[in-house]
Amino acid sequence: MTDQASYDNRKQLENLLKKGSFAYSQGNFDLAGQCCQELLQLEPELVPAHFLVGLIGLGTKNKQIACGAFQIVVKLDKDHVAAWAQLANLYMVRGMVNLADNALQQIRRIRTDDPKILSLMGTTLSLMGEHSLAKAAFGRAYTLKPENLEYTHNLANNLVHIGDTETSGNLFSAIIKKHPDSPQTHWSLSQSRKADNNSHIEEMKKLCSNSNNNKNPLSQSFYYYAIGKEFEDQQNWDEAFEAFSKGAAAVRLKADYDEAAEIKTFDYLTEHFTEEWLAASGPGIADASPIFVLGQPRTGTTLIERIITSHSDVHSAGELQQFRLALGRLSKNINSRGFSAELFASAKQIDGRLLATKYMETAGRMRGNTAKFVDKLPSNYLNIPLILKALPNAKIVHLIRDPMDACFSSYKQLFADAYLHSYDQQEMARHHIRYLKLMQVWRERFPGRFFDISYEETARNLEPNARALIDYLELPWQNECLNFHQQETAVTTASSVQVREPAHTRSIGRWKKYEQQLQPMVKTLLEHGVSID
Repeated sequence: MTDQASYDNRKQLENLLKKGSFAYSQGNFDLAGQCCQELLQLEPELVPAHFLVGLIGLGTKNKQIACGAFQIVVKLDKDHVAAWAQLANLYMVRGMVNLADNALQQIRRIRTDDPKILSLMGTTLSLMGEHSLAKAAFGRAYTLKPENLEYTHNLANNLVHIGDTETSGNLFSAIIKKHPDSPQTHWSLSQSRKADNNSHIEEMKKLCSNSNNNKNPLSQSFYYYAIGKEFEDQQNWDEAFEAFSKGAAAVRLKADYDEAAEIKTFDYLTEHFTEEWLAASGPGIADASPIFVLGQPRTGTTLIERIITSHSDVHSAGELQQFRLALGRLSKNINSRGFSAELFASAKQIDGRLLATKYMETAGRMRGNTAKFVDKLPSNYLNIPLILKALPNAKIVHLIRDPMDACFSSYKQLFADAYLHSYDQQEMARHHIRYLKLMQVWRERFPGRFFDISYEETARNLEPNARALIDYLELPWQNECLNFHQQETAVTTASSVQVREPAHTRSIGRWKKYEQQLQPMVKTLLEHGVSID
């Protein structure tokens, strides 16, 4: 190739890459993809083109394409730190913990002071439950670029999880001072502290009604849930409920909730996961280290987890997705976003030993070094038969809470792309009815295989209930289990502030403050035979 031809080729590549990158930045993924195709036809091993393909995969939510592209990048350039950072996060999201850990090691080998990469490392470490290491990564990114809203917000959220609500509140306030119309930051600030006046509420009301937000359901949801929480802090019940209901309606506009598919899933579980199925299943593994704490969200699972993990022999692994991901991988339903009848139909025949081995292998990075660990993913109640098959010696603790308190507690909570049934009163109630019926099926089919514990009884009378719980777990009693609120470990759920207090009864019967507004929920439960206190 002549020097001129080489120059022309290089110029063509530069122009195509510039065009593709600009198209990607504008959200035009089709055009960006076309540019990448042309680039790779001209130069199949062009690293920036493969990296752009990975970014397009992320933008179009195609994790498989993104992961494949970034893998090619690090094969071509083993020191491409940005690709390793993206891979670490993708591996972790997909439950490939060992690969994620290796990718993080590669980043440490290369070393970087790029705040974007440090922030992504922090996110990955948070998913691993390594909140102290995540704090260091988020803190470094913030120090390098303190004016960046994302880096500041990430650090502030991390500080909420580890209990430093004063510093996190100051950071959230600093973001709002620089960027007043920041819906998620206003919501985060409201969650991190207790409001004692309406000043922040009035500020959020004005922002919520402006032209940028009044037609944006996501912004509306953040503002209304924050307003509702702060009104509730001050016991302004009517105003709080009005805000919660507006927030729920905003989320429900965009929520992709398929109730028919959920009914199909529950029906499949009830029909196929029988005593006979379990008896005919092959043996799992005898590992007794896992403790599953499960039930509905916002029913006290975090409280019970903190009691258990105050014991010196137990580590908190957090809300692990590993069991569902192991089901998906072994049943070839790797792209399943959640639980479905199809997933369970495939999973029904999985060898118990393989399932247990895959789960324990992928949970290993988060389980700690103690004799036992807690997996506190509430929705694992759907997996109870498969847990019994794979890990027959594991302990399972199921939270019981008053149906109306349980339903309302979810209804007034803004979740992150989960529990999509919770944003409509009647849908929430119908889901809860299905859950209650399924748990009764599991009790009748697998008697004595899991431990029911009442949130209300534990909150009212901590010691005897905590002792019964620790006894069920076959652990020696330790008085530290009564002082769970003194733990310094991170809490990443909506209960992160409350569980740093001693056990209290303030939330028991809270729904009665809204009894008139909650009649659709009440009537739905009553119509299906669920008793209301």
